[in-house]
Amino acid sequence: MKEYRGKIRLVVKHFPYRYRDLSLMASEAALSAGDQGKFWEMHRLLLRNSPRLDRGSLLGYAGEIGLNVKKFTGSLDGKAHSGNIERDRQLALALGIYSTPTLFINGRRVVGERPYEYFRRIVEEELAAAR
Repeated sequence: MKEYRGKIRLVVKHFPYRYRDLSLMASEAALSAGDQGKFWEMHRLLLRNSPRLDRGSLLGYAGEIGLNVKKFTGSLDGKAHSGNIERDRQLALALGIYSTPTLFINGRRVVGERPYEYFRRIVEEELAAAR
């Protein structure tokens, strides 16, 4: 992303798995951490520590990245972001998304993990087409 600063925008949407009870709480945790400016730090911990996504683990991760744990706990337990998560889920369903990660680069769907160069090629093609 640093390579394209000012040229592209990254928008993250949440699509918790229907078959994993803790994925909804993990989405809530990422957004609650984002309230304190630590979305990406929490996101990385969630990916690295999956499937340990229970409430106790999430609270531990919050402390690990230096969040105000009391504020984080209130947001997590109060499901402060449930409306946003549900809106994102409905969008994913409308777009026919069935797997994460799924990315769209100017409407071009990319399903699954890919190496950086794969994304770079698409971004370069889209930037060239925009000129």
